[in-house]
Amino acid sequence: MSKKDKSAHVSETPATQLLRANRVEFTEHPYEYVEHGGTEHSAECLGLDEHHVVKTLVMQDQDAKPLIVLMHGDCKVSTKNLARQIGAKSIEPCKPEVAHRHSGYLVGGTSPFGTKKQMPVYIEQSILELPRIAINGGRRGFLVQLSPQVCVDLLQAKPVQCALAE
Repeated sequence: MSKKDKSAHVSETPATQLLRANRVEFTEHPYEYVEHGGTEHSAECLGLDEHHVVKTLVMQDQDAKPLIVLMHGDCKVSTKNLARQIGAKSIEPCKPEVAHRHSGYLVGGTSPFGTKKQMPVYIEQSILELPRIAINGGRRGFLVQLSPQVCVDLLQAKPVQCALAE
C-alpha cells in the first residue's frame, strides 16, 4: 500500500490533485517526452491509438480571452468552425508563453485540469463517444487515462464540432 502511495506522490501535479480531490478514477502513464513529438510520439510510446490521445490546446478569441480546446491527437482544430460555434469573430492558438501564463503548464505538458486561470473548455464532440481517453496529466511525458465524460462533469466542457483530419 505504501508503495502505491509513494508512486502516486511522484507524479503529483495540479491536474492529478484536482482529479484525486474529485475522486475521479484514472490511470497514470509516464513516457519518454520528446520535443515536438506530440500525440503521435506519446501514442506510440504507450501503445495507444492516436485518435484516443487528446490534445489540450490553449487558444484565444479576438479579444485575447483564453479558452481550451480538447481535440483528438490525429486531428487539427478548424478555428473558423470553432469561432462560428462559440459566437466568436476569430480564434487563434496562443503563443507558448501566453498559454503558459494562462494554464500554468509548459506547452507539451498542458492539462485541462488544474489550470492556473479558469477558462471555458470546448471538447470535440466525437471524443465523448470514446470509452476512455488519454490526456495530459500536467507534465511533459505524463498522460492520464480516464472517461471522457470527466471533462464535461469536472470542467463543464461544451461539445463542439471543429475537427479536421491531420
